[in-house]
Amino acid sequence: MALAERDSLASLRAPGRMALALGALFGTKTTTKLADERLEALRRIAVLSWHRGYDVPTSAIKGFLAKGFSLDQYELLAGSIATARAARRARRGRR
Repeated sequence: MALAERDSLASLRAPGRMALALGALFGTKTTTKLADERLEALRRIAVLSWHRGYDVPTSAIKGFLAKGFSLDQYELLAGSIATARAARRARRGRR
């Protein structure tokens, strides 16, 4: 969940040709995609939840479920992230 908090929505898209070329030229990492498909599905749903709250596309939830996760696990993850988002907003409001 902590990794997903720092990842942008752009990390969910495949890198474009320019990003690939610059990465090859300068040796920079162009993706945060995880090697394990199941962990990547977890990261993707967490990134979406951090950025969009409960407004996660149905297709993303279906992809998460297709990797062997349950709807209860999605709801637990989304609820945990919603709580963390609210706490972060509260901390920012106190400054």
